[in-house]
Amino acid sequence: MTDVPEAADASRSRLRTIALIVATALFMEQLDATVLSTALPSMARSFGVQPLNMSIALTSYLLSLAVFIPASGTIADRFGTRRVFNGAIILFTIGSILCSEASSLPLLVAARLVQGMGGAMMVPVGRIILLRSVPKSELVSAMAWFLVPALVGPVLGPPLGGFITTYLNWRWIFFINIPIGVLGGTLATLLIPDIRETHRTPFDAPGFVLSGIALACLTFGFTLASRGSEAVDAILLLAVGVVSGAAYVIYARRRPNAILDLRLMRVQTFRVSTIAGSLSRITWGAVPFLLPMMMQLGFGMSAAGSGAVTFMSAAGAMLMKAFAAPLLRRFGFRRVLIWNQLLATLCIAACATFTRGWPTPAIFAILLAGGFFQSLQFTAYNTIAYAELRPDRMSAATSFYTVFQQLMLSMGICVAAGALAISSAIAGHPNPELGDFRIAFLVVSVASLLCGPLCAQLPAAAGAEMSGHGGRAPTAAPTKG
Repeated sequence: MTDVPEAADASRSRLRTIALIVATALFMEQLDATVLSTALPSMARSFGVQPLNMSIALTSYLLSLAVFIPASGTIADRFGTRRVFNGAIILFTIGSILCSEASSLPLLVAARLVQGMGGAMMVPVGRIILLRSVPKSELVSAMAWFLVPALVGPVLGPPLGGFITTYLNWRWIFFINIPIGVLGGTLATLLIPDIRETHRTPFDAPGFVLSGIALACLTFGFTLASRGSEAVDAILLLAVGVVSGAAYVIYARRRPNAILDLRLMRVQTFRVSTIAGSLSRITWGAVPFLLPMMMQLGFGMSAAGSGAVTFMSAAGAMLMKAFAAPLLRRFGFRRVLIWNQLLATLCIAACATFTRGWPTPAIFAILLAGGFFQSLQFTAYNTIAYAELRPDRMSAATSFYTVFQQLMLSMGICVAAGALAISSAIAGHPNPELGDFRIAFLVVSVASLLCGPLCAQLPAAAGAEMSGHGGRAPTAAPTKG
């Protein structure tokens, strides 16, 4: 009988190993994003552009993600998760090297697009590996392990980016990805299972083109609109994006193998997680853009000083991981999603009250609490989305879910940049000042307040198989691979 617990321990150890290796990719992506956010004002001076224009360095990466993510599930099914995951890490690393050599903002944007192509395959395929390797009864725990190394990136990113930008040169921030990429690729080759579907569905090329045009035009249209100086181009791009999106919806309804399967939205838990999670990501997507810039332009801090403050959000997210499973088991997904969202939004809105006279410990406390509640919210969203899905739907669901995730993060940056630009123009400031950042924080907080009524639609027992809420013992669900 002693073999049973030993086998269970070995299985859990294997799942943790897979989760941690896959998280290497998310760690690299999150470290890159938070390091870059801290360096934006310095990069703007280097390229001779306004700080607000640097938002395109963030949104161009998210654009590339949104365009290529829909193909990630199909490509992984066809060529195998290990091969695609390794190739994505290599492409992301090459893009990082190109970013370090960029001599102008357009060249940086082009390099970020290459990075995004790698990221589009890297993180979604990693999530597919995890979803297909872990039974539903272990998914909350596996997601926590998956997100821990990923959250180390935001913890290290701001102070590391601030140090490099202040004392070295911002170009060095992209070289950090090289050793991480080599390590991740080596571990993936040795330990990641090569999962693929035996039944291959034809690649949906027309759907890929239509969805790509729609997502690209909407992302760049909102980016231009947020600047306020290129209104005609923004309107044309948004119009093309809306028409292409409508054309895709009509097309996808007739295709059983649509690259973004709209039928997934008939599943309640997936639908609520996708829509409510998207609104939340508008708010939280703005924070890495707004907070370092407010500290530097509004408070007059150096990049190193702002990094030493803003890392507290990620520290709070790290702290939460020990509490995710117990909280979901005690209160269930529905109550956590409703009430935790309110607490997380209040923390973001509280950033609008920051002044130069605020004591540093008080700022730390709000950012720490905000990171804690945000991380709990997205752990819950990322888990409940797959509660009612069959294993053979995981690839399609992951692609669909991640597209909206990245699109809304990009939207958050655009909304924040637009609010700053409008407020600055009304006040007559050439660059945003502290009052403009306050308005921007309040504007982006509104989106998250709409999530509560959506999450209230979930049944009280939603996701109980995963959380064990209500005294229900978690039961394993069949998985592939």
